[in-house]
Amino acid sequence: MIASTGDAAGAAALVSCCRPDLALVDLHMPPSGGIRAIAAIRRTTPRVRVVAMSGSTDPAPALEALRAGAEGFLPKTSEPEELLPPLLAILDGWAVLPADLLRALLRPTRPAPVDLDSEECRLLRAIAAGRNTLDVAEELHVSERTVKRMTAALLRKLRVSNRAEAAAVAGQTGLLTE
Repeated sequence: MIASTGDAAGAAALVSCCRPDLALVDLHMPPSGGIRAIAAIRRTTPRVRVVAMSGSTDPAPALEALRAGAEGFLPKTSEPEELLPPLLAILDGWAVLPADLLRALLRPTRPAPVDLDSEECRLLRAIAAGRNTLDVAEELHVSERTVKRMTAALLRKLRVSNRAEAAAVAGQTGLLTE
């Protein structure tokens, strides 16, 4: 059975009613949009395989679609004969992405550098090395209480909630290799 709808609001209801094996969702469909349609389909009929489609080359909407529950993404510029193999692969349980989109998603990203002074850099390196508060206090020649205050301020500045996340930021920004 083949069915279609022109709006995101009706997509989940249509899929729930028809129970297809596969749902193709245009990410740029009229309000409330393809991402919400994918999420709604996931909630109402989780066994249906969902494939997002878009004419845009921007990887951000495709990534949002995957996070919302799509098993794959295909460009709308694909020729009809090019669609059958990836659609069959999705029905077999595979995730499918065009190679250029996969490369864009896997490309390492470096977060925007945070402007840290030399003392904050030393503290962040010590945190990333797994040093405890007492050891850091001795190294920086300050009290444990000061290290705790400095650490709290650093976590806020980095917009992270704990020392492990701060260590990850240090690694991602290349601070540990400097």
